[in-house]
Amino acid sequence: METLVSHLVSYGPFLLAALVLNIAPGPDLTFVAAQAATHGRKIGIMSSLGVCSGAFVHVIFAALGLSAILMTSSLAFAVVKWVGVLYLAWLGIGAIYATFKRPVAAQALVRDDNALAQNAPAPSAMHRTRPAPTAFRAWRQGALIDVFNPKVALFFMAFLPQFVNPALGHQPAQFFILGTIVNMIGFIVETAVVLVVAAAAGQIGRYFSGKAALGKWVQRALGAVFLALGVRLALSDRGM
Repeated sequence: METLVSHLVSYGPFLLAALVLNIAPGPDLTFVAAQAATHGRKIGIMSSLGVCSGAFVHVIFAALGLSAILMTSSLAFAVVKWVGVLYLAWLGIGAIYATFKRPVAAQALVRDDNALAQNAPAPSAMHRTRPAPTAFRAWRQGALIDVFNPKVALFFMAFLPQFVNPALGHQPAQFFILGTIVNMIGFIVETAVVLVVAAAAGQIGRYFSGKAALGKWVQRALGAVFLALGVRLALSDRGM
């Protein structure tokens, strides 16, 4: 019992710091909230799983000492960063461009005389533009955004060593465990944000039901979020 209490006391500051860092608004939380607002709860949660998966890759790299390359090599940092910037720009431009194309759902209604004869309901405003990504696609987007963000690697390299106890040995294992805990806390926080944002977006969507322009502007806002995250990453350097 005393050992358990002593462990809780010694790791209390770590857990508190991990919670505060995950609650603080940042690129991951912004991305997940935007996905939930645009595509709903399921896509928001899968996006969060993707973000945590991408961050987990950096945890493994940090445990193996590979992330140190990004701290010592300007070239490696720049390559990873600019791949991430280009990916975010591609997502943002693609999301915005889709809103200027004729909605596929509307084309289908025009071609389907039977549906028109039966007075089939038109798609809601939130679904008149680009269809929602699949669960796997949402996960993949989140994972790639984090994998190609070298700032995530630098975060783990700067944060986790403060709580690694050399006296316990097995430092790679400690990196792995502590990083996993940070990711778990992050997923819990992001899931809570997803549930709140998706519920609020659902209420707003029902209020504006039938207004096709709403879906387009929501999609454009998501594209703007991607572009803003890309600009933020482009302007970043190796300093924490």
